[in-house]
Amino acid sequence: METASADGSAVGGTERLLLVEDDDGDALIVEDLLLGGAGAAAPLVRARSLAEAKTVLQASQDGSDVRISCVLLDLGLPDAHDLDAVRGVLEVGDVAVVCLTGLDDEHRGAAAVAAGAQDYLVKGAVDGELLRRALRYAVERRRAEEQSRQLYVSRLRAAENARLERGLLPLPQTQDPALGVTARYRPRHGDLLGGDFYDVVELPDGRVFVLLGDVAGHGPDEAALGVSLRIAWRALVLAEVPAEHVLAVLEDVLIRERRSEEIFAQATMLVIAADRRSATLWLAAHLPPMLLDPQPSQLPGDPSGAPLGLLPPGAWRGRRLRLPASWRILLYTDGLVEGRRGPGSFQVLGVPGLLELAAGARRSDSTSALVDDLLDRVQQAHGGEMPDDVAVVALQWPVGRPYR
Repeated sequence: METASADGSAVGGTERLLLVEDDDGDALIVEDLLLGGAGAAAPLVRARSLAEAKTVLQASQDGSDVRISCVLLDLGLPDAHDLDAVRGVLEVGDVAVVCLTGLDDEHRGAAAVAAGAQDYLVKGAVDGELLRRALRYAVERRRAEEQSRQLYVSRLRAAENARLERGLLPLPQTQDPALGVTARYRPRHGDLLGGDFYDVVELPDGRVFVLLGDVAGHGPDEAALGVSLRIAWRALVLAEVPAEHVLAVLEDVLIRERRSEEIFAQATMLVIAADRRSATLWLAAHLPPMLLDPQPSQLPGDPSGAPLGLLPPGAWRGRRLRLPASWRILLYTDGLVEGRRGPGSFQVLGVPGLLELAAGARRSDSTSALVDDLLDRVQQAHGGEMPDDVAVVALQWPVGRPYR
């Protein structure tokens, strides 16, 4: 086993025990206890003060060859006493800490454990085997504590992500029994959330407003911004702000809420007339929706609409569309077309590939079954998890009419 001198110099890179003890006699006793038994001990590094200990721990945290796994800490140091020494070590190093205290100061050891140390030992009342066992247990206890902490953080993050997803992916607010709405969301690479969002709201006059959007980037900050945009959009719709002004106000919300000027969002807004025979489509640098029947085709839209927040105040023109007597419309984020045309292929699926897959999808009267089959085909073509988040909203009118 590699060895270290009492002054802390070491050869090679391995885990080490840091002894923080200003008394040379006590330090020699600890070294004899560690190395005198049959069990193997970690190479020893010596520090005589809290300041020296911090220097060694900082180097260990920064990737030095000297990797400290445990600190054996005297509670009476020249530059720190009692809990100050414990706190000073813990604020620098993510390590196990075992404290050394005198025969008449066991209460200090108990207080040190309460402050974050893993254990304490009484000088003069410990042999080599007990010392080595206490150090091993302290390291394992510290690892178990860190694993528990990481598990708690993971669960907390999952719960927060779930709340964000509920904000991004609300229940559609429609009253028309003849209007069917199917919504699906598949996160990127198994992530819990991204920046994709959607909403569907029907007003008392029968008009149906549909929003589908994507905040550039991934993670909780983008998801939170997506939630803000979706909620703001719903408020604008319910307040019956003229449809032609909604995206401009939404862009203002984005600019005020975002953390960086580089963050922008793409969006599609579709307003379906009360008679369901026409609609108006606004595109903010987003892909136009797809008409699923009789053959899948892309709806026409104004390609000049800028993303929300990317350029100085944008202007978006709505395009009026005539709809057939019965229809199914699919709105989707660009993650659906960013996959590959086949496993191992370098060719991006794109809109043409998506139309081909949609044409081959199971022609079911159930829009939800058709959408699920299409999503599965896209994922199979890609050969695994999608490279980006995918959100889709499919609208069907009237529900119950056979589609062939």
